[in-house]
Amino acid sequence: MAETDPMTISERRKYIHKIWGRYRDSPKSEKSHYLDEAEAVTGLHRKSILRLLNGRLSRKPRSRERGISYGPLVEDAVRLIAKSLDYPCAERLKYNLVWMAEQLHRFGELTLDNTLRGKLETVSVSTIKRLVRYPERRLDKIAFRKYPSRPKNQLYASIPVRKIAWDLQTPGHFEVDTVHHCGDISTGSYIYTLQLVDVATGWSEITATYGNAFAAMKDGFDFLLARLPFPVLEFHPDNGPEFVNQLLIKYWKDLVPNASLSRSKPYRKNDNRFVEENNHSLIRAYIGNSRFDSAAQLKALRDLEDLLWLYHNCFLPCMRLEDKSLSSEGKLIKTYDHAIPPLDRLLVSDLPDKSKLFQLADYRKSINPLFLRQKIDQAIAQLVSLPCIGADEKVDFRTTKLNLYKPSVTLSFEPTTVAR
Repeated sequence: MAETDPMTISERRKYIHKIWGRYRDSPKSEKSHYLDEAEAVTGLHRKSILRLLNGRLSRKPRSRERGISYGPLVEDAVRLIAKSLDYPCAERLKYNLVWMAEQLHRFGELTLDNTLRGKLETVSVSTIKRLVRYPERRLDKIAFRKYPSRPKNQLYASIPVRKIAWDLQTPGHFEVDTVHHCGDISTGSYIYTLQLVDVATGWSEITATYGNAFAAMKDGFDFLLARLPFPVLEFHPDNGPEFVNQLLIKYWKDLVPNASLSRSKPYRKNDNRFVEENNHSLIRAYIGNSRFDSAAQLKALRDLEDLLWLYHNCFLPCMRLEDKSLSSEGKLIKTYDHAIPPLDRLLVSDLPDKSKLFQLADYRKSINPLFLRQKIDQAIAQLVSLPCIGADEKVDFRTTKLNLYKPSVTLSFEPTTVAR
């Protein structure tokens, strides 16, 4: 019911009942004020209001019910028309009764004469609601039927659905996702960024792949897992087909036999909240939403993401949620630890083997962070200056394969200072 609709009889009686006690107990000089107010609010005549205030407030039951205005022919016609339109609401059905009756009469489904036509023109919405009991017709409505769902993909059913706990302390539980660099057009082949984020420390592994087929995903994982300085305990992707397929799952189990596998609930990005946040702060914020699909752009993006990997994990401080509790007023209070880079968080963890981390920490001492930031800026400028693939060009996937990362090979950085 809209706010502008006139008051019903019951609503008027309720209002008059509210003022009845004050009207009765007020002196004669104030009773006129209550009558003016009731007349303005209810729209009733002053004498009608007086009769109600001085008489009976409750509505009298009818001594004799009204006769039947619409017989079985009208009821059957309304129900048939409602069924032919898949049981719309009475408000939508009312103004379509006559022409639909003519339509059904044309095909011999209904016999329409002047008497029936006149009654269909005058039937009210409330009468239609009584004639067509919609709760009883709910199963007849095609739009409300519960059809059996398609059989579940056995591969999806075999992967447990869960959400990695936010207060996990052990490194190695990775949320996995891809970022599409397709711009406004998702057709054709283009570049993806494959990202793994450790829930406990915020450590991120990123690299660019050409497409999201198994060969490209395997190439990316080979590179990232060889560079990763600590073991994987769990892969937690979303439900994308680039992750949930027989080939990649077998590859994960063969490469990291002891790692568990879980997935997020469908259409729930918050189940992968850490990697989804990094998709913006670590990738989109630097690279943007442009389309990248050429071999030159792939090489430039890989060079840029190698720099971002070093910058994020070794230098950029991140905060980790330590506690969530409710105050006495019922407000959620969040407590965070001191912001430190993911590398430092790993160094103070209980990992049994930290040799690669110590090597990376020693290497960090030789890097000028201002110079690293300048190189990232230059790499971004180089990437956005490169054109996309031409209409007649093709990229051979075999030429886009990553060279397997070797921990002994370090990135070349000159320990020079940057002009201030």
